[in-house]
Amino acid sequence: MDYKQVATDVLQHIGGKENIAHLGHCSTRLRFSLVDNKKVDIKALESTPGVIAVRMTAQCQVVIGNDVVEVYEELQKLVGDVGGEEAADQPKEKKKIGATILDFIVGVFQPLVPAIAGGGILKSLLLLLALMGVLETESQTYQILNMVGDAPLYFLPLLVAVTTANKLKVNPLVALSAVGALILPNMTTMLTEGAQLFSFNLQNIAYAYQVFPAILTVLFYAQMEKLFTRFSPKPIRIFFVPMMSLVITVPIALLLLGPAGFTFGQGFAAVILWVYEYVGWLAVALLACVLPFMVAMGMHKALLPYALTTLSGTGREALYMPASLAHNIAESGACFAIALRTKDKRLRTTAISAGISAFFGITEPALYGVTLQNKKVLASVMIGAFVGGTFVGIVGLQAFVIVGPGLASMSMFLSEDLPRNMLYAAVGFVLSFVVAFVAAFILGKDKEQVQPEEEKFSEKIGRGETFTSPVAGKMIPLSQVQDEVFSSKAMGDGIAVVPSKGELYAPVDGEISMIFETNHALGMKTETGAEILFHVGLNTVQLGGEHFTPQVKVGDQVKEGDVLLTFDLEKIKASGFDPVTLAIITNTDKYDVQINKQENVTRQDKLMVITQLGG
Repeated sequence: MDYKQVATDVLQHIGGKENIAHLGHCSTRLRFSLVDNKKVDIKALESTPGVIAVRMTAQCQVVIGNDVVEVYEELQKLVGDVGGEEAADQPKEKKKIGATILDFIVGVFQPLVPAIAGGGILKSLLLLLALMGVLETESQTYQILNMVGDAPLYFLPLLVAVTTANKLKVNPLVALSAVGALILPNMTTMLTEGAQLFSFNLQNIAYAYQVFPAILTVLFYAQMEKLFTRFSPKPIRIFFVPMMSLVITVPIALLLLGPAGFTFGQGFAAVILWVYEYVGWLAVALLACVLPFMVAMGMHKALLPYALTTLSGTGREALYMPASLAHNIAESGACFAIALRTKDKRLRTTAISAGISAFFGITEPALYGVTLQNKKVLASVMIGAFVGGTFVGIVGLQAFVIVGPGLASMSMFLSEDLPRNMLYAAVGFVLSFVVAFVAAFILGKDKEQVQPEEEKFSEKIGRGETFTSPVAGKMIPLSQVQDEVFSSKAMGDGIAVVPSKGELYAPVDGEISMIFETNHALGMKTETGAEILFHVGLNTVQLGGEHFTPQVKVGDQVKEGDVLLTFDLEKIKASGFDPVTLAIITNTDKYDVQINKQENVTRQDKLMVITQLGG
């Protein structure tokens, strides 16, 4: 993959550097908080080589997969320091309150995961070494390394202060100082012994390990910084703004914000735990079952505040992580079943790779590459996740680290107090995998059935809709198209022809349903409901409509052989673009698609027959 090219294309299609308010990434996705979401060219993003999928929620999420770090680094080189004054000067799109809250939660909590996961796994591995007799828990080596692993959680308020400040675009070091004042050793001692501020009694709260007091403190500090920046004389701004912000923020935090945040955090966790206690195992099973949809939309990140609050308060978590174990491993089992069953070599390769990733706790490649492409595979994952979630919910599986559950992170379930906890995790792991594997193997029938013999293809003619070639030229297998979205059949099955003439014809009767604004692509719906996407050239969206002339408009009824679009083939090639033209059935899950493989084709050649499934 050309990381620089992917980064360049993504930056262009999201509206450029000036449209980025915040840039981050997780294990598989680039995450953009944008000034104006309407500037995003979603179709161009989805067609960008290297991009697996695009999700527009509170953020613009561009799914890259395992190469996300490399693409992110190239993006940083291109955009530099984003989200500053340049972005602030732009008119901001008005977002719904729910989208704004989710965007804030993701921006604050997502960057915390690597540090917390790293420290937590270190602690669980130390426990494993102690149980094996390699290390003594009383030894100083064990205790020092255990404190290293505990540091991210102990200093969680400081980490939250930095991520919140970055999200709010205020000085992170001053915000860190404001929150740091709450966990100073001497401050903790004073609060324990009983302290007063301006004759008001301060509550005895241990702010280490806490999340919400830090968030409220930085939210208030951000307002103070902006206020004093506005009124402070510029020559003294460098010290006056932070001094006044600190001298007001910290007392308010000790008197009001800290106790309020502490109470909210305890109540927030208590409500979810009450639901868990009331509903019992069903809560884990249902959460595991719906996680495919939550992960696909990025909504699972909204559970991070609960998980971190619960873990920092009780040292364990019994809902989100157990449910994630069942879901992650179910994704893996379904992928391996599809890899074993399918005759499509590219799908097999994708399924094996995605299955391995899910086996180790990263599910996005499985979701976007396999699961969401086939409803029966999705159903298989949900079945496996529900069964596995039911088991771990009934036995009360508990996690002691916040990290994506998978084979490499199974030590997250180790516990001295719960000797069977690891065994329960292993059984849930196996159960989720096996049930999803069996269900996918039974249900996951190939959408494509290869029919290489021309005479067998001829037998299909008359039983369904027959498609002639949309262009004259040289037909190539879809797998050879130099665009992963099309070659992997993520958009659907169909045909690809390198044209010898700049005319696109209707391959069947139907209605024009869409014409892309740059005229390089259009959509059509046949009389039986098949939806066809015609796409002339790769990345030709960059031509901005140049060299393309539509001969129809949306709503036109067309007959097989009608000219839909003319294009200047030579100028497109001279501009450096691959002219391969595609006709893709985008709702392939409803049809049996048969391809007649040929080499040189004319407009009259019959290349594809589709038949409605179940009809």
